[in-house]
Amino acid sequence: MTTGRWCRVASEYPTPPPERHLALRSDRAENAKHVRGSEEMPTQPQTNDPAAYPEGAVRSPLPFISGFLGKLVRTGRLTVVDRAGRSHSFGPGHNGPQVTVRLHDPLVPLRILLRPSLALGEAYMDGTITIEKGTLPDLLHLCTGNFQALDRHPIAGLRSDLDRWLRRLQQNNHIGRARTNVAHHYDLSGALYDLFLDQDRQYSCAYFPTGAETLEEAQEKKKRHIMAKLLLEPGMRVLDIGSGWGGLALEMARTEAVDVTGLTLSQEQLLVANERAATAGLSSRVRFALRDYREEQGTYDRIVSVGMFEHVGVAHYRTYFDTLRRRLKPDGIALVHAIGRADPPGSTDPWLRRYIFPGGYCPALSEALAAVERSGLWVTDIEILRLHYAETLRHWFVRFQANRHRANAIYDERFCRMWEFYLAACEAAFRNGPMMVFQLQLARRRDTVPLTRDYIAHRENLDARPEEAVA
Repeated sequence: MTTGRWCRVASEYPTPPPERHLALRSDRAENAKHVRGSEEMPTQPQTNDPAAYPEGAVRSPLPFISGFLGKLVRTGRLTVVDRAGRSHSFGPGHNGPQVTVRLHDPLVPLRILLRPSLALGEAYMDGTITIEKGTLPDLLHLCTGNFQALDRHPIAGLRSDLDRWLRRLQQNNHIGRARTNVAHHYDLSGALYDLFLDQDRQYSCAYFPTGAETLEEAQEKKKRHIMAKLLLEPGMRVLDIGSGWGGLALEMARTEAVDVTGLTLSQEQLLVANERAATAGLSSRVRFALRDYREEQGTYDRIVSVGMFEHVGVAHYRTYFDTLRRRLKPDGIALVHAIGRADPPGSTDPWLRRYIFPGGYCPALSEALAAVERSGLWVTDIEILRLHYAETLRHWFVRFQANRHRANAIYDERFCRMWEFYLAACEAAFRNGPMMVFQLQLARRRDTVPLTRDYIAHRENLDARPEEAVA
């Protein structure tokens, strides 16, 4: 999923410059083909005309799996209308969403049985399944709330075993491949991200202490929470690994008078971050580089990494934490904020891996901590954010839906279906599945941070320092 042939931007997106985000790039053309599939992709659901399927040519497997679905749906109700117009209902109809879907391809049920997430996501993208009652989030909440039994099916067991066996190959994110994977997602049009992110373009889990915060407030509180754990002091040198569009780096420099080096592998993010630093008058204090964390030299008082560890790959965890240790000064502190899983080690959802985050993986905490232990770093604090990302994704989905027509003008209908499925599926995974966010505070010495956590709340609640105090 890159720029390339996806892009059909209109003149209503003058900032950032369209030529930057929308230029055809040969090195991403193949990725664009991978996501789009065909230049003639229909923007409406496939026909339900019986003539499209001659009698006896294809027989729907739905009757053969009805009994299986009946056992799976324990809350809510799922009604499936097959290509012939027959309705099949599953579930008691209470304590959950009530959803009706229509199938436009008789083989969709079989594909979903064999590869649930991948097949459902592709069917929604292609329009071979449409929702007639309820919403996409309703459908995905019903699925994630009921279909855990699929994981115990023999077919699912074989699939999981194969995915775990292949995951080191899938996540072999050497420097060249890491750049390609980042470009697949983060070098999309900046106008797209403006449709659903906050004004600072924080593209990671926000922090909702009360649950009543707006998205902008929650993202500001996330930054303050992270900075409090870093124990920043004026004049410190900070390394931001995976600096995105520069929001956190600029906030640290502006409010804490620190010197920040931000690393990204996204050309688009690099350009925007440098522009933001120049506009804010902070170019002397904040600099951004197109560089892999493994290429960085020098030592730093503090290291922060937000939403980047998910792109490292399990085979590179030892290298990642060894790099943190080498780049930290003896009294340094690092903060790693990442998506993880509360269940044992597994593999990446196949639909997300194919269309959204190639090479990505959200680890079990046990996997991350094992690599930390081998690096010799101290874990000085662990915090688990359970539902904060679910709320963040809910905000993103609502904003994307409100601006869906603009996204359609930038890309096309299939892209919009893919993106809304991505946001809604991830929210459902955080509400009903094992996904969570962890923050690891790390140090080289056991006495680097205070002995209790009281300092975190104290520092994050301090008012931002006045500009003249940090100039």
